[in-house]
Amino acid sequence: MAIKVTNENYEALVADSKPLVIDFWAEWCGPCRTIAPIVDELSEEYADRVNIGKCDVDSSDDVVAVYRVRNIPTLVFIKGGTVVDKHVGAISKNDLQAKIEALL
Repeated sequence: MAIKVTNENYEALVADSKPLVIDFWAEWCGPCRTIAPIVDELSEEYADRVNIGKCDVDSSDDVVAVYRVRNIPTLVFIKGGTVVDKHVGAISKNDLQAKIEALL
């Protein structure tokens, strides 16, 4: 299961030595619900190497503002505290896995 990213914990997750992937989503977003099982599955596969989390845009305004998320789903890829990639829109499992592998 993906980590819940909130206004309170995102700075600690970014500061962690592991790369971080944040999936910005909302319950009412159809494409977000489509990729949710993929994000959860990959979070389990990469649990020991990458932190993969989900950030509800309706309850975490601070995180949304920091990463300037305007559309959802948006996936932000962070390594060493720096955003190294960003993907807006739905994504296939293979494409998301390739982006995660590029973080390692």
